Amino acid sequence: MQLDLNLLTALDALLEEGSVTGAAARLHVTAPAMSRSLGRIRKATGDQILVRTGRGMVPTSRALAMRAQVHALVQQAHQLLSAQQELDLAALDRVFTVRWHDALTAACGTGLITAVHRQAPGVRLRLSAEPGTDDAELRRGEVDLESSAGAPTLPDIRHRLVGSDRLVVAVRPGHPLTDGPLTIERYAAAEHLTVSRRGSLRDPVDDALTTHGLERRVAAAGPTAAFALQLARDTDLVVTLPDAVTRAARDQLGLVTLPLPLQLPEVPLYLLWHQRYDGDRAHAWLRDLAAETVQALFA
Repeated sequence: MQLDLNLLTALDALLEEGSVTGAAARLHVTAPAMSRSLGRIRKATGDQILVRTGRGMVPTSRALAMRAQVHALVQQAHQLLSAQQELDLAALDRVFTVRWHDALTAACGTGLITAVHRQAPGVRLRLSAEPGTDDAELRRGEVDLESSAGAPTLPDIRHRLVGSDRLVVAVRPGHPLTDGPLTIERYAAAEHLTVSRRGSLRDPVDDALTTHGLERRVAAAGPTAAFALQLARDTDLVVTLPDAVTRAARDQLGLVTLPLPLQLPEVPLYLLWHQRYDGDRAHAWLRDLAAETVQALFA
């Protein structure tokens, strides 16, 4: 069977864009040419790949199942054939998926997008919500760069320490805790809010309080730092979170920042990627640019 490997590139674009027109624009071909490629892909796979629903198109179940593998194959082929070429940022045409914690995205997302667009206008970024501690998307090539508070344990996941952040306390103006020194006893006696995508009502602060024979009451858990800060502004709930990545948001909301009356280690911040990108010059450029953008927070 004769295989046209150009169809893999077309299939990757079709699955990424979800439309013939979008895939054609991405690969700089005409829509009729891309439509013909889709027809050949359908014939080769025995599957419709994209089906029309109303004015749009959606992938079939088989297309969804093969999307990650197709993307990985195209990226590997790109690396193989371009390894000896100089990186031309002005001509670089690529989509990167960056999965960062919401607070880090809020603090650095604009800076990263601006820097990427200035240096490589053909590059597009997907800023993806952080789903937790699952590294499967990194391994499948669905995520290019991720943030984490911990170093990875899997040998094929690379990491770079880009900074560390201290925890601070944020409350609304006029909160009772702003009247006088914040002692550990007054802190523990207040009602608190945790930040957890999984809805956890406990975090390392509670473990530290236990060593002092104290226990705090956590009244609620919020899914994002932005939600937690808004709730702290509108209620008497106390939120404890990293300083640098939430500083701009706290200032914008007019919150009062207090020192945490506990001795806790600083929170490290790592950038993670899969080892398949170690020799990828475009990915290395993105890693360096992301690291510079994040490190500016801690300068």
